[in-house]
Amino acid sequence: MLFNKDQQDKLRGVQTPFYYYDLNLLDATLESAKSAADKRGFHVHYALKANFNDRLLERIQAKGFGADCVSGNEVQKAVDTGFPADKITFAGVGKSDVEIKTALRHGIFAFNVESIQEMEVIDELAGELGVRANVSLRINPNVDANTHHYITTGLDENKFGVPTSELERAASVIRDSKNVDLIGLHFHVGSQITDLNVFKSLCVKVNEWKSWFEERGTLIRVLNVGGGLGVDYLHPDEHAIPDFEAYFDIFDRFLERGPQQEVHFELGRALVAQSGSLISKVLYTKSGVKKHFLILDAGMTELMRPALYQAYHKIERVTQSDNKIINYDVVGPICESSDCFGKEVPLPESARGDLIAVRTAGAYGEVMASRYNLRNEIRYIYSDSL
Repeated sequence: MLFNKDQQDKLRGVQTPFYYYDLNLLDATLESAKSAADKRGFHVHYALKANFNDRLLERIQAKGFGADCVSGNEVQKAVDTGFPADKITFAGVGKSDVEIKTALRHGIFAFNVESIQEMEVIDELAGELGVRANVSLRINPNVDANTHHYITTGLDENKFGVPTSELERAASVIRDSKNVDLIGLHFHVGSQITDLNVFKSLCVKVNEWKSWFEERGTLIRVLNVGGGLGVDYLHPDEHAIPDFEAYFDIFDRFLERGPQQEVHFELGRALVAQSGSLISKVLYTKSGVKKHFLILDAGMTELMRPALYQAYHKIERVTQSDNKIINYDVVGPICESSDCFGKEVPLPESARGDLIAVRTAGAYGEVMASRYNLRNEIRYIYSDSL
């Protein structure tokens, strides 16, 4: 169960919906990842796009992680919450001039550059500010992540990265740049990857492109292999912490690197997903000819993933019950047919006022919440307050 009896009693008077964060589980997850990475000399940057809740960021930063950002505001947020600038990377296919200048002024560790034109813009803006910029060239390795097509990023048809057909020209532009230093190569093939063989294939591609640059006299100091490690949405209690040992071991065994080369990762979902749950209340029950509905006070405005990705989240009653099991379509209050958390979900017969938990919502939940239908801003509660 997500909550013990004392916690359940305290929740009865709390206004819903809200995100609940288990800080103990978060700490245990961070410690597991850090330990597995540190013993191999790996560097981990936390991907703020997964969740930029202040309390979570403070704990992640305190554990010694760096930050992976995809906007200028995320860069600023990372700085404001204590991440050292020399541990911040800035990725993203469409960095604006203002965002680039923000990162340049902070002296971040590196930009993950996604096009030749972006490289030229960074060089120009760095010159205007009188600074130098470290960059890692993002290469699209054409590795199929075998995940949802909306979160696959490493194929030739994806918008991310420099196409391999342009690498010769990219290398030439880098050599001619006056204010840019190439320090590494960057790769990221997708998200929610549970087949570790995908990462083995990525290592093969990274080895090929590292050798390609080195054969042309370019020293590569940083190999940034991105993130993408998935979590178990089906069994959040049985597999609350991902197998970081197995994940990092793949790169330790199959990635070719010299004694001076650093290996960097950008993990988001794997670090925070299981620590968060969306807690909602049943507003109404409703039965049609062939359907039974639970209508919640949370909807796609609070958790977009099911509507956007057809993503599965385990749904459960907060309180245990011996009631008969009914298959419900669990839906929200938003005026869209896509506002549905799950169809034919087996749950104990429920009634108005019952609390429902949508699990594994700590990643891409709160950060994607919207005010559509002029909804209230989402609230959050932490385990140390119950």
